[in-house]
Amino acid sequence: MANSQDVFLPVATGPIPPAITSRNDHPVPRTFIANYTGPIETNKFYAGLFLGNQDNATFTHPYSIAWAKGNGNARSWGMAVSHIESDKLALGPQNNKIPGQPISYYVNPIGIQSIILSAAELKGSTVLRTENPLPFSANAVLQPENGSSSRITFPVVQGMAFVTGVYSSLQPLIQTSVFFTEVAAAGSPGPGIFKYVAKLADGSTWLLYLAPDDKKDPKPKLVSSTDLLGPPGWSGTIQVTKNPAGVSGHKLFDNASGVYAVQGSVKGVVSERTGIYQLEWAKAGVEASSRPLMMYALPHHAESFDDETKGRMVNISLRTTTKGNATAVVGETWKMVEPDLPTDMGFNPWSVTAGSVNKLSQSAQEVINKVAPVELKGSVNNESDLNSMYFSGKALSKFATLVYTVDKLGGNPDLAAPTLKDLKAAFARFIENRQQFPLVYDNVWKGVVSSASYNGGDSGADFGNTYYNDHHFHYGYFIHAAAIIGSLDPSWIQGNKDYINMLVRDAGNAASNDPLFPFSRGFDWYHGHSWAKGLFASFDGKDEESTSEDAMFAYSLKMWGKVIGDASMEARGNLMLGILRRSLRNYFLLESNNKNHPPTFVPNKVTGILFENKVDHTTYFGPNLEFIHGIHMLPLLPASSYVRSQKFMKEEWEALFAPNAAAPAQNVQSGWKGVLYANLALIDPVAAWEFFSQPNFSSSWIDGGASRTWYLALAAGLGGA
Repeated sequence: MANSQDVFLPVATGPIPPAITSRNDHPVPRTFIANYTGPIETNKFYAGLFLGNQDNATFTHPYSIAWAKGNGNARSWGMAVSHIESDKLALGPQNNKIPGQPISYYVNPIGIQSIILSAAELKGSTVLRTENPLPFSANAVLQPENGSSSRITFPVVQGMAFVTGVYSSLQPLIQTSVFFTEVAAAGSPGPGIFKYVAKLADGSTWLLYLAPDDKKDPKPKLVSSTDLLGPPGWSGTIQVTKNPAGVSGHKLFDNASGVYAVQGSVKGVVSERTGIYQLEWAKAGVEASSRPLMMYALPHHAESFDDETKGRMVNISLRTTTKGNATAVVGETWKMVEPDLPTDMGFNPWSVTAGSVNKLSQSAQEVINKVAPVELKGSVNNESDLNSMYFSGKALSKFATLVYTVDKLGGNPDLAAPTLKDLKAAFARFIENRQQFPLVYDNVWKGVVSSASYNGGDSGADFGNTYYNDHHFHYGYFIHAAAIIGSLDPSWIQGNKDYINMLVRDAGNAASNDPLFPFSRGFDWYHGHSWAKGLFASFDGKDEESTSEDAMFAYSLKMWGKVIGDASMEARGNLMLGILRRSLRNYFLLESNNKNHPPTFVPNKVTGILFENKVDHTTYFGPNLEFIHGIHMLPLLPASSYVRSQKFMKEEWEALFAPNAAAPAQNVQSGWKGVLYANLALIDPVAAWEFFSQPNFSSSWIDGGASRTWYLALAAGLGGA
């Protein structure tokens, strides 16, 4: 592509700023990870392999795997494979307050062990270790006991079409807790590959492909309704897959058997307003160079595939746990195109139709300049001097937006100047690491965390920041505030850049070989959005409840990159926004025709908390509708009208917050009221302007991370005044 900008150039690779001290005693020890000294992905899909009791599932989509640990009908110590059809879902109660009376949640059952890859030697002394943890993959390794040279290695890769066990000198034991009704030999689909078809008591059919190192058919024997036993001292690979596609499925799986993905990587470029990114899969196995690799793509991938990649999709599709149906694709590279990136978006109000709005009407400016002085008198120092990076960052971002609005949109730089000065002074507390809970560099997992949970502190302090929860939210607000300060006073950048770039590296690193931070901690380039959950064991996997703060992080990267002249970071932020717009529409912000969630759930309009294994229309802090929906709206920024479609917002407002809807916004009496009406500005700016400019406006309607001044400017800029 002409003038294409690589989006993955490192922002910085230098040391941590000296004000941040380093510690070697993270509250979660780095157990169960073998021979790996580099940074560990804390927020990615395979953390269940090494957290807690190591018995939580790892969701690769469409499959999940979990160490059986002696549980289930088979009493196995192997790796259990599960795939859930929609008739097995547990559904929450209906919510009769919402039009359509949607179910409040749905959850996939856990612990169904359809096929288990094990060995006769695996028993109570078995250990599970994680090797080579990378952004899209890790190896799960089962050994009969610690230090044993015999092992089964499972390359665990997002989207893998087969679950593959690589055996080294063990007696293979293929098990099920669902009971075999029949296992039949089905020939040899390729040199040295032997196929068996297993039928289970639940009516499902699974294909087994055994590829022995010695090229001889291992002829496994069905010794009970749970156990299929192979020869002793065996080495080779065993692959398992569920066939949903009858005869044609057999043929396609046969062609792809024997090879398997071992890891993934991502590349991306932006040229003008078009972003292109590629997921590339490395493979191994029997005749790996000549046999094709098969992988599963999620709905948002399939939607954005270029024509060549689309042409390699095949007629095999399986339901995923919370992302609709995955479709099989043949080939090692997927190319995805995101058109219409918001490259012209800056700090001013922005819409898809009008672009960036740099000038407000004189009458709007007059109202803004009347309202602003009260908010400018707020104490930046006190509001950001908190025991929470999250709430401190929100305060800095709020005041930065306020100062920018008064200076550039209100045309009143003199009025804004004293607060800008206070903002820089308040920011200096964090740059110098003098806040209530200073940041520390954690040398165990490799990252910058709050010190709040050290020395016996509460693991939930500051939303679990010490445990790597929510870093893209927390640090995104700081990056956003810094971008505005730097745009208003470029001389501020030089002395503060290293600190902000450190936050970028922690939460959204572009480098895959940075010795101090993992690649892209929060944003998952396979799923197309971030995961907020860090080092907490969870039966339902990773989760996220605030899509708007996810978009805020991408927007902050774009704007900080623009302000400091880092074209790669700016382009990465733009591409992330393009991908988020698509993935949020598919999975989180539900238009009436959404196909990826059960039809009985879609009328909720938002997912609430989306986990890897369940979707729950609630929040971590309460079940009010203004909470559940508002947390997907705030902070209202120029990017909001890019990632939230007009169709979605109109449907959501009509169903839930309009005067005669389920939970009218006019009846909300808290800061969430302002959030709802600021979101209304994106679809009905006149009504929003009338709300925010009314003479009897109450400041209690504005939450701590927002200002009435900016909301007025947003509504005016989008056509409200």
